[in-house]
Formats: sequence, structure tokens, C-alpha cells
Amino acid sequence: MNADKRALFYALAAVLLWSTVATAFKITLTYLTPLQMVAAASTVSWVVLLIICLLQGKLSGLATTFLRQPLYYVALGLINPAVYYLVLFKAYDLLPASQAQPLNYTWAIALSFLAAIVLKQKIRKRDWLAALLGYLGVLVIATRGNLLELSFSSPLGVTLALLSTLLWAGYWILNTRHPGEPVVSLLLGFSVAVPVLLLVATWQHGWAGVPIRGWLAVSYVGLFEMGITFFLWLKAMREASNVALISNLIFISPFISLLLLALIIGEVIYPATVVGLLLIVLGLLIQRVVIASFLPVKRWRRSVNSKRS
Repeated sequence: MNADKRALFYALAAVLLWSTVATAFKITLTYLTPLQMVAAASTVSWVVLLIICLLQGKLSGLATTFLRQPLYYVALGLINPAVYYLVLFKAYDLLPASQAQPLNYTWAIALSFLAAIVLKQKIRKRDWLAALLGYLGVLVIATRGNLLELSFSSPLGVTLALLSTLLWAGYWILNTRHPGEPVVSLLLGFSVAVPVLLLVATWQHGWAGVPIRGWLAVSYVGLFEMGITFFLWLKAMREASNVALISNLIFISPFISLLLLALIIGEVIYPATVVGLLLIVLGLLIQRVVIASFLPVKRWRRSVNSKRS
């Protein structure tokens, strides 16, 4: 199998796994509170990231890396996984997953506007067009197509889903000028957040009433939302001779996700949800060049290529 075929295999595996997590979120939330879910899933992800760094021989320099910029990694961990996933899981708790997932997908559009404010980058015409399409899609989904009435099934849920996009965009902006490898940065951020999340979740709720199904569901979220899947995507980015070969595959994920939500947990998928998602994805396709410029994977790829040469 040549490098591009391996890249395609890794990318498809990542996309298929990401497609399942919206369903996993809703199943897990029937057994755990959003706070318990974040704490437990983050712990599983931390173990996965630790194993990956161990296999790659990157554990020895973790303490030194952290001590160079301790406040940076504390901020990173507070945003992701702590606050971001708390907000996101609460949105999933209040909304049907078929609504929460497409709304969260607009983070890339929010990214360009945050970058204009924080990094003083220019907003181009394509950014305005992408925003218009994306947030029109948000309105279509949130109102179930009743745009004139502007009646939301859960105003707080919609607000939290959109807030999660700002938090995730802010997380990537925080990563923009950082030269470190993404897996190491993730591990350090999780190492800061996990003890705090476990302490607060234990204090607030405890763990005595969680059934085995709840533990299995939250472990799945930790493995395939935050842990292994991210690593598979990194592997795909590293192997591909041209990132464009795999980058558009990510847009398959929300449509597979809707299908799984309908088949596995029986969620009603409204026609307005599909129309809104199409508008959001169209906006994201217009925005794709902007997204790529912010991914720390791109900088990591450049460093890998320079080492190879």
C-alpha cells in the first residue's frame, strides 16, 4: 500500500469514527451528566494520548515542554477539554443530536471572524459568503424551517452549541503560533484538565450510580472523539502527498452521523435539518482554505517534511 492509499485509509477510518460520536453522546447522556461525561471521557482520552506519546518516545520531554510555557498549557487544558466539552455536551443534552451536531460544525466559520479580531487578519468576501450560508443553515436547523416565526425548540441549547464553536475556534487560534506537536500539546492540556474535572465531578455527582453501559458508552466517546481518531487524522495528514486528497472527506461525517442517529437511536431527522446542513457544508467548502491555514497539523507536517529532507 503506497503512502496516499494509507492516508486515504487513515482518513476514512477517522471520518467514520467521528460520524458515530453524536450518537454516542446521546447514549452516554442517558447515564451520565455532562460534567461526569466530560471528566470520564477526558480521562480515557488522556490514557490514549499517554500511550501514543509513550510509543512515539515523547514522554521524556513532557515536563520540560510544560515548564517552558505553563500558563499556555493551563489555558489550553481549560478550553479543551474542560470548558469546550462541558458546553458541547450540555448542548447535546438540551437539543436533538441531529440539531446540535450541525450547529457545532460552524466552528470553522467562527474561526475566521475570531482571527480577524484577535490576529488582525482581513475578512475576505468569501468569508462573508461562507458566514451568510453557514448561519442561514443554523437558523434553518434551529427553527426547523420556520424562519419567519424564529421559534427555537431550545434557545439555551442553540446558544450553547454556537458558544462551543467560539470556544473551539479560540482553541485553534491559541495553537496558531505554537511550534509544538499537536499530540504533545493535547496530552499536556488534558493532563492539566483531567484532575480538576475528576475532582469537581466526584464532588458534585459521585460515581456510584453509573451502570456498566454508561462506562462503556463514555469510554467509547473518550476513545473515538478525543483520542484515537485525532491520531488517525494526524497519520493521514502525514502520509498524504497532497492534503487536498483527504481534507474534503471530513464533510461526509455529518451526513453519516444523521443516518446513524436515525437508525440507532431513532431520532427524527427533519427535512429542515438536511437543508440547513447542506448550507453549512457549502459555507465550509468555501471556507476550506481558511481552515487549513489554522490547523497545527499543517505546521507539524512542514517540520516532518523538513526532517525527511
